[in-house]
Amino acid sequence: MSEAARAPAPLWRRLLGTRPDETLLRTLFRSLVLLTAVVLVWDVYERMNAPPAPAELLLPGETPEVEPFLPSSRPGVDPAQEERTRPAPSADMRGPMRIELVADGRLEATGTITPGTADRFATEIGKRGAYVKTVVLNSPGGSVQDALAMGRLIRERGFATEVGAEAYCASSCPLVFAGGKERIARKGASIGVHQVFAISSAGASTDTGMASAQRVSAECQRYLVAMGVDPRVWIHAMETPPSRLFYFSPAELTDLKLATKN
Repeated sequence: MSEAARAPAPLWRRLLGTRPDETLLRTLFRSLVLLTAVVLVWDVYERMNAPPAPAELLLPGETPEVEPFLPSSRPGVDPAQEERTRPAPSADMRGPMRIELVADGRLEATGTITPGTADRFATEIGKRGAYVKTVVLNSPGGSVQDALAMGRLIRERGFATEVGAEAYCASSCPLVFAGGKERIARKGASIGVHQVFAISSAGASTDTGMASAQRVSAECQRYLVAMGVDPRVWIHAMETPPSRLFYFSPAELTDLKLATKN
């Protein structure tokens, strides 16, 4: 055997084997698989740690995350003093709205207005509408489009609406309340509004989101006017950031015709 044959193979040949092209392709493929796995894991991590989505404008299939009992935003009013008059948060308000017919023709609607709530509400009215006199609300709000649909159906059927003593109706919930032919706000009821804003989808521009929010806001104003409510109600909404609420006093509720009785 010659001296050259007995010499050890070069390091690059020992690493790549007898078929270097195949080894390189295999290594590249494994690297791409590993990189893809890392990207997927990072995407899942970011989704899990993303902030909750706003409640007002939702993309198809999304569920709103609503924080009950947002702080007050009223110029000249001590927030700490005002919050002491608010009812304590209840866990059942965070879940999807429950719709239940109870005694005396009272249809209780408690919880978050998630996408599809209006359809469930219409189904319940279709089944038991003959017995319903008053829709009793206790909700932190949610999907604006569902709230508008619920309010229109309430007006169409001639039902009254009510927010009970120490109950809560905020964000988009007052749109449902406005649908009542008679609108009753009991003593101690907390009724508040804030700005409508859009959730941005992948690839959607900020301008698109703002335009969507403005269109929905205009629709809400037209709706309130059609229901006989003073459009100044929505001015308070537009002036109040989404992280806070403008709570109406009993006098404001009647002066602005949001409530017909309290």
